[in-house]
Amino acid sequence: MSTTPIEPAAAPVAAAGPAKPSGRGPWRLVWDQLWAKGSARFGLIMVVVLVLLAVLAGPLSALGGWSPEEFDKRAIDAYLGGAPKGDFGGIGARHWLGVEPITGRDLFARVLHGGQVSLLIAFVATAVVVIAGTLAGIAAGYFGGRVDSLLSRLMDLTMSFPSLIFMIAMMSVAKDVNRILLMTLVIGLFGWPGIARVVRGQTLSLKHREYVEAAKVGGARSWRILTREILPNVSGPIIAYTTLLIPGMIATEAALSYLGVGVRPPTASWGQMIAESIVFYETDPTYFLIPTVFLFLAVLAFTLLGDALRDILDPRGGRS
Repeated sequence: MSTTPIEPAAAPVAAAGPAKPSGRGPWRLVWDQLWAKGSARFGLIMVVVLVLLAVLAGPLSALGGWSPEEFDKRAIDAYLGGAPKGDFGGIGARHWLGVEPITGRDLFARVLHGGQVSLLIAFVATAVVVIAGTLAGIAAGYFGGRVDSLLSRLMDLTMSFPSLIFMIAMMSVAKDVNRILLMTLVIGLFGWPGIARVVRGQTLSLKHREYVEAAKVGGARSWRILTREILPNVSGPIIAYTTLLIPGMIATEAALSYLGVGVRPPTASWGQMIAESIVFYETDPTYFLIPTVFLFLAVLAFTLLGDALRDILDPRGGRS
């Protein structure tokens, strides 16, 4: 009986072209999901534009030819109560966004420097809130017991205060101080319990995980466990919460400045400019609209970006 030898199967032909990477890092995946959303993409672009305008406020206002405190009496009509000359609040080649009534100060320079102040206060206050809240939340969730009870009662006490009234009172009492620094500290004082509660809940769910228990058995100290095992795993919700905090901080600064207890003249901020423009909204609506539009775009951009980051980094928290 003859047997026919079986030929070995042909080896598969390798696909032409360069080899593709086997996978992407987690932050690259976050970026891809973020950029795929139209609203998040708009928010991200607007945030970058507004931050660049604030950072480059000095060179850009110099390019326009005016400083934020420089008066231009030729741009206003003294016989009409200091109203800007020309249409739309004096917008033209000389003043790109028009001028301030009575003083003739350039609105382009003032809105850029006002954004610099508003965003600086919002960013620094958010940093204070996030650092304090993260430290308190991790400590309360990880150590438990008396530490948790003490910090939780402190969170409840701070959140029970009518924060806006206390901010107004504290800002009104303090006179000869750095207003930007004081406002940053006051806003941060009342803002930390929210993120502390979020981080505490995340820490409670993580401290009994296998890798944390393994680190304890291996002799790792609490500081190492907190910084190497727990903090990286709560960073997603913290980043999402941080982005959502910034628009609230911008609005709070604007509200305090609008009420007259925030940044004081001649320093500009969006809230202060809106407060000053209320008097002229009938005769010069452009003066009111320009800082209002910038404030609206800033709050909208950070809100859209924060919502997208929350859905990506903390989907369960976003649905709750």
